[in-house]
Amino acid sequence: MESSFFNRTVEETLSALGGTKAGLTSKEAAERLQKHGKNALAEGKKKSGLQVFLDQFKDLLVVILIIAALISMVSDNVESTVVIFAVLILNAVLGTVQHFKAEKSLESLKAMSSPSAKVLRDGVRSVVPSAQVVPGDIVELEAGDMVVADGRILENFSLKVNESSLTGESEGVEKTSDVIAAEKVALGDQKNMVFSGSLVTYGRATVVVTGTGMDTELGKVAALMNRTQQRKTPLQE
Repeated sequence: MESSFFNRTVEETLSALGGTKAGLTSKEAAERLQKHGKNALAEGKKKSGLQVFLDQFKDLLVVILIIAALISMVSDNVESTVVIFAVLILNAVLGTVQHFKAEKSLESLKAMSSPSAKVLRDGVRSVVPSAQVVPGDIVELEAGDMVVADGRILENFSLKVNESSLTGESEGVEKTSDVIAAEKVALGDQKNMVFSGSLVTYGRATVVVTGTGMDTELGKVAALMNRTQQRKTPLQE
């Protein structure tokens, strides 16, 4: 799915997404859900604290240091043995803490998701679980709603959105449906787009979904969080 929709007209956007202002049919939505997957942030299989801690000892460098510690122990070099084991345990603790910090951050991102969305399906306004929203869906937003997916604004009625979860800017952003004539625009300046995890603070709008799940800007942040869990510890570096 193409990512740059801020520099396209409403008609070009709908055409690229294979949608219309009347929304998708139930059949089309089901097919797209099968193709793109659920509108949710991906997460790996959760491990217990003990599993994460023990995983820190599977690295080749750590194994070499354990062997060195055992050799020191057999050689009656108590000082070296204690120092090496202390470093290994500290390394494992740091790796475990790092893992759960990233996991907690990912949970915080998931908490920003709305449980449901107002969409047009078969030409009728329906409320569906947010996980079933797909690219091309027409979503209606109003004050108090959480944005369920990234989207291009089709019709704007004084919409203001708080995008602090992505941009760090606490002030509400005034939106528009006008085309932005530029090749590249910073996320905070894409005034004709809305992003998953943002809060509608004022007005209302109709948007067409351009990206769901891990294909959203919030999904990109989640992917970075997942990579952080796999980052090397100071000892490995």
